[in-house]
Amino acid sequence: MKRSLLALALVAIVPFAAQADDKLSYTYVEGAYLNTQADGGVDADGFGVRGSFEFGESGFYGLGAYNQIEIDDVNVDVDNYEIGVGYGHGLSDNLDLISELAYINSDIDLPGAGSIDGYRASVGLRGSFTDSFEGLIKANYIDGSDFDGDFSGTVGAQYKFTQTWGLTGEVEFGDGGETYLVGVRASF
Repeated sequence: MKRSLLALALVAIVPFAAQADDKLSYTYVEGAYLNTQADGGVDADGFGVRGSFEFGESGFYGLGAYNQIEIDDVNVDVDNYEIGVGYGHGLSDNLDLISELAYINSDIDLPGAGSIDGYRASVGLRGSFTDSFEGLIKANYIDGSDFDGDFSGTVGAQYKFTQTWGLTGEVEFGDGGETYLVGVRASF
């Protein structure tokens, strides 16, 4: 079913991508609220920041993120870090094929829990529907020495109030649960 949702979202994004003529920005900073709902009834909320910096006109960009969530009912904090690189290959003026590779780390504030390290590889599409609205869809693979590898999908959108300021929303879903994000982005 999840593959069907990814395919449906991909089919939905491609026809509209040719309507806008604005180059996609890979240089931004964003503040966000997150909600994670994992298997077993685990619910967590928190805040985070993330950003990206494009290296000239090369299509390559660096990315980073930090968020802290608190697991409800048990008062346990989880700090998540991510740092990596990506590449956006233009398929048209306003549709890019993106690929990313990132190191991820989670520190759990629980005696004996410690730190979990891993890697994320992603591939997807990012495109402008209009001058004010863009969308994102990507498939992710996360693996590490402390846990088994797993696939997830991400679907997101941004509504731009101006060329700089926008409101973002994103959902990442996989076998272990979902993470919802709502944020404010400044693009440069």
